[in-house]
Amino acid sequence: MRLKNKVSIITGGSRGIGEAIATMFGKEGSKIVIADVNEETGNAAIEGLKTNGIDAVFIKTDVSSEDSVINLIHETVNVFGGLDVLVNNAAVSIRKSAEDTSFEEWQKVLGVNLTGAFLCSKYAVPEMRKRESGAIVNVASWHADKTITRFAAYAASKGGMTALTRQMALDCGKDNIRVNAVLPSTVDTPMLYETMQNLPDPESAWKQTLEYQPLGRIATADDIAHACLFLASDEAAYVSGHSLNVDGGTYVKVARPLMFD
Repeated sequence: MRLKNKVSIITGGSRGIGEAIATMFGKEGSKIVIADVNEETGNAAIEGLKTNGIDAVFIKTDVSSEDSVINLIHETVNVFGGLDVLVNNAAVSIRKSAEDTSFEEWQKVLGVNLTGAFLCSKYAVPEMRKRESGAIVNVASWHADKTITRFAAYAASKGGMTALTRQMALDCGKDNIRVNAVLPSTVDTPMLYETMQNLPDPESAWKQTLEYQPLGRIATADDIAHACLFLASDEAAYVSGHSLNVDGGTYVKVARPLMFD
């Protein structure tokens, strides 16, 4: 029970990596708030958590909206009495070059991925300070450091998340609030399947993706959740400002980049 009696917010927690994190954190004793813009999948995820005996609520949230985030934090404290852990997991992605990305598309990706992490962290920190401790985990991506063609907005947003992680770790350390990031590579989630289906040759893309994995498989959502659990728990009490690659070794692999075009 590594998170016993803790209160955790998981943004984008209604499916994929977020849902896996919410389930794992709940089984480790945390009360769970799923913050998601999708009310249908959010409520379904809550039902799944409650089936496992996890104390959880869904709060409909647009993380790119300041008013919505303020409401999220307010309702979390109102329901559970405080806040200990924030996982900034909400994300959207488009696969376009900078030249082909519209200003509206750029704003949407940066708004959810980067501004969302900023807003949730900004309003979570004062509540964590009241508890005299806290942990923020930003789910970034290997795209923060390495990328492939036509991921301009997504790569920029994830690179910004790791920079924000480092900076906030310095500012929040005096309050015993730790800020870290995980950098997944390819993960078996609905977002991955949606991305693959929009490629010119999905079958070839899947083949190349699997061939590129040193461990011979793509990550599961639980692989990422385990890393987030470690960083959120007291086992990582002296870890802050760190970006943890959870990529099966792809970060250190010397090979030509994936060529999906």
